[in-house]
Amino acid sequence: MAIDIALGLLLPFLGTTAGAALVFFMKEKVNDLIQKILLGFASGVMIAASVWSLLIPSMEMAADKGMGKLSFIPAITGFGIGILVLIILDKSIPHLHLGLDEPEGPKSSLHKTTMMILAVAIHNLPEGMAVGAIFAGMIANREAVSFSAALALSIGIAIQNFPEGAIVSMPLRSEGQSKLKAFVYGTLSGAVEPVGAILTILLSRIMLPLLPYLLSFAAGAMIYVVVEETIPEASEGSHSNLPTVGFAVGFALMMVLDVALG
Repeated sequence: MAIDIALGLLLPFLGTTAGAALVFFMKEKVNDLIQKILLGFASGVMIAASVWSLLIPSMEMAADKGMGKLSFIPAITGFGIGILVLIILDKSIPHLHLGLDEPEGPKSSLHKTTMMILAVAIHNLPEGMAVGAIFAGMIANREAVSFSAALALSIGIAIQNFPEGAIVSMPLRSEGQSKLKAFVYGTLSGAVEPVGAILTILLSRIMLPLLPYLLSFAAGAMIYVVVEETIPEASEGSHSNLPTVGFAVGFALMMVLDVALG
């Protein structure tokens, strides 16, 4: 089981790495239409994962602790805190949206590279926390959170991390970085995820009574990222119906993965 958990924690990072590896096969940036579909798909996966893999298990665990009809309290509390923390991070740390067509400024190439990696790393942190939280929930109470449900979330995040790795590596390549260096930077942007997951698990072992809050905290953080980042980026410009279709497919796929495998 330890090997299975380790694989589950690493899957999102592997998804980012696979996306970054596209730089070895593509000469130009990701096609705008493909990017819109992938961002819409990622949004659907994240929203469905937040509901079925995080918020519902949070309420079920609270109900198991005897909270009855008040079992929504940990979920709504953690959810709100998760959004608030991401708002604070978004306002206090230099931020760069995920779009590939940001206007050029006087920033140096090194500064732009640092900003891009930092932006995606901030974006990836709550995803790592989400994976860590659900695996911590599985370890603490397998009746509330199954390994299949935890793995479904991990796979879903890995799928939506694939375009993120490309979103980092492809612009770096177009700026003149070598393919290897662009790949390394893209990979490093996802390294925060397994770190966040492991720290969340270690913290949950000490604070098991707060686990329902931790699950919903991760859900709030993830939904903030979707609403603030991926949906606006996907909807910019023309062909806004394509990300909507991508969203529907991603949402349905994640729902099927979670319910069928759980």
